[in-house]
Amino acid sequence: MSADQTQLAFDWSCRIMSDNGCGFPAPGLHSFLFKPITTVGGFEFNKVMLLALITTVLVIGFFWAAFGKAKVVPGKLQMIGEAGYDFVRRGIVYETLGKREGEKYVPLMVSLFFFIWIMNIWSVIPLAQFPVSSIIAYPAVLAAIVYVVWVSLTFKRHGFVGFFKNVTGYDKSLGAVLPLVVVIEFFSNLLVRPFTHAVRLFANMFAGHLMLVMFTVASWYLLNSWMIPAAGVSFVMTVVMILFELFVQAVQAYVFVLLACSYIQGALAEHH
Repeated sequence: MSADQTQLAFDWSCRIMSDNGCGFPAPGLHSFLFKPITTVGGFEFNKVMLLALITTVLVIGFFWAAFGKAKVVPGKLQMIGEAGYDFVRRGIVYETLGKREGEKYVPLMVSLFFFIWIMNIWSVIPLAQFPVSSIIAYPAVLAAIVYVVWVSLTFKRHGFVGFFKNVTGYDKSLGAVLPLVVVIEFFSNLLVRPFTHAVRLFANMFAGHLMLVMFTVASWYLLNSWMIPAAGVSFVMTVVMILFELFVQAVQAYVFVLLACSYIQGALAEHH
């Protein structure tokens, strides 16, 4: 299967015990590669980029429509918007940072949550059927934004010396193990932290998409002769995986924002 084929590209005549004797078209890395929709000046614009662009428009458009002309007595759209906004504000930001410190970061966290959630949810939307977050570049950029906010805020709040103590867990009471702790904490916070922040989201969406594609393709592949009951089982598993993915998609958006808030909380904390 060539690299420029889309994620569900396979021979529709390929079924178990068929005359052409083809094997199961298992999903793989080719499931995450797409033909460019268009090319402008050498820049390829593909399906994943289109979904990311639509996600951006949806998030901005929804909150603009919900709060652009906010009323004292909210309409249905404003009520939905307020419910989503308050969920992130009170359930994540206030719980982690407190109301006084956290209020200024609410717009960023709300934007991150809904942007990630919608990027994830494309996985189960007909015609789209692909989670944008399963392409590592998107979680990496979002993690980089959080990383820049965290580092700059730590410098601003504590200065250079305070920044060093903050990211290394510097504490004289540790005695002889202090140099080891400083090195471990330094690399953990400045190098490993942004990596794991991005990979956690990416890996969950990547694995979930592979499972969905596998059961979807298997449902068709097994739909032949006496293997039809097995195809039914595979279809049931596809439905189960879709429901499970809906849960995971929301959880991953929640976890990403929760970790972002915890990093900022660490930047604001006083170290002596």
